[in-house]
Amino acid sequence: MPEPVQLRSDLPADDRLIVAIDLPNALEGLHLAETLGDAVSFYKIGLGMLTGGGLALANELKQDHGKRIFLDMKLFDIGATVENAVRGLAQFDLDFLTVHGDPHVVRAAREGAAGKPMKILAVTVLTSLDRADLDASLIAPGDIPDIVATRAARALEAGADGVIASPQEAAMIRALPEAAGKLIVTPGVRPAGAALGDQKRVATPAQALSDGADHIVVGRPVWAADDPRAATQAILNDIA
Repeated sequence: MPEPVQLRSDLPADDRLIVAIDLPNALEGLHLAETLGDAVSFYKIGLGMLTGGGLALANELKQDHGKRIFLDMKLFDIGATVENAVRGLAQFDLDFLTVHGDPHVVRAAREGAAGKPMKILAVTVLTSLDRADLDASLIAPGDIPDIVATRAARALEAGADGVIASPQEAAMIRALPEAAGKLIVTPGVRPAGAALGDQKRVATPAQALSDGADHIVVGRPVWAADDPRAATQAILNDIA
């Protein structure tokens, strides 16, 4: 069996890997980032940490540590509210922001981000949902991949810079004419043998990238590991 590839501190981190800091507060998030050090250059901070100092952590990682930041807010509201919220968040010089993929939401978010480099990513169907969940929510009938493709195409037509979709739909979205030059970011990524947790539509890191994803998002398999840096290295080895 070949020896594992070792991380080198003189090489830039692979920003295709986004580590999700799904922790209770900013202090724990900062500790994780310090533990991972130069192995990770891109972090996702979600809604769960918003009241625990999430925005402050995003600013500190961006401004003081030179990290890229994906703010995962999944905004959804009337157009004017979304536009104002995005305009406020765009001041923080963050890299990615999520909104729900409904065209009116995407268009409002584009207006709010006008003139700023922050990318607007549209959520298609959450990777924690299956067809039974969509039925319970009265979502239109049909196979999830078809619904994801339709939502992705409409969001991209409305001006999204990219979409959030499960790795199982990455190849199909990449093949859409509307996806040319756009980003595909895939949560629901699990290293081989890792527990699925609350995710239902998953793939390994290497498979997700092979199928057309630009970035993969991995959270629990890193921050819940006994050795988060070793877990990160295993993922980087897989995608190398």
